[in-house]
Amino acid sequence: MRLVILDFDGTLADTQPIIVASIQRTLAELGLPARSDAECASIIGLPLVECFSNLFPDIDTATAERCADRYREIFDELNEPGAVPLFPHVLETIRALHASGLQLAICSSRGRPTLEGFVSNFHLEPYISMVVSANDVTHHKPHPEPVQIILEQLQVRPEEAVVVGDASFDILMGRAAGCRTVGVTYGNQTAEELRACGAECLIDRFDTLPQAIGS
Repeated sequence: MRLVILDFDGTLADTQPIIVASIQRTLAELGLPARSDAECASIIGLPLVECFSNLFPDIDTATAERCADRYREIFDELNEPGAVPLFPHVLETIRALHASGLQLAICSSRGRPTLEGFVSNFHLEPYISMVVSANDVTHHKPHPEPVQIILEQLQVRPEEAVVVGDASFDILMGRAAGCRTVGVTYGNQTAEELRACGAECLIDRFDTLPQAIGS
């Protein structure tokens, strides 16, 4: 094992409250039918336009894009300092993995400006070799392209990498790229959903990741 590819939302940081609140305000302001908090949480991990298309399968592209634009404005408004915390033990575990000689990358469907902002604010930059955002790919999760870009850039074979995420999109992406996969059960999807999509291993706490991957 040479490389750990980490999802961000729901894996490293607890963004669910602010994301769900931003979605709910977007729907209310644009006059769209209400959706439950659970339904809103279930689409976290997809690119924004796809999030709204998944919530409303009959929605047209222009409306989905309008939703995404308004969502970004609301998210930025709610994203005050301290609004998004790292999950317990994330920073020290990332430091330990890096110190053990592993390369670390972040692969997210979040836009690059906010993703880079979070990476900087949480002081993760010294430990992260590469960040791939929604702006860097043509095909988003669960397509393997985001992982393939990282593997190619860092010159790592698929069997030497593990993808860690809280959603089926992450697990399916990692499997499609030929990597090992670890699902985290404290994020946006359940252990049952992660098992159903083929996660090879599940962890309930981030600080158990080194043991799970044999580091």
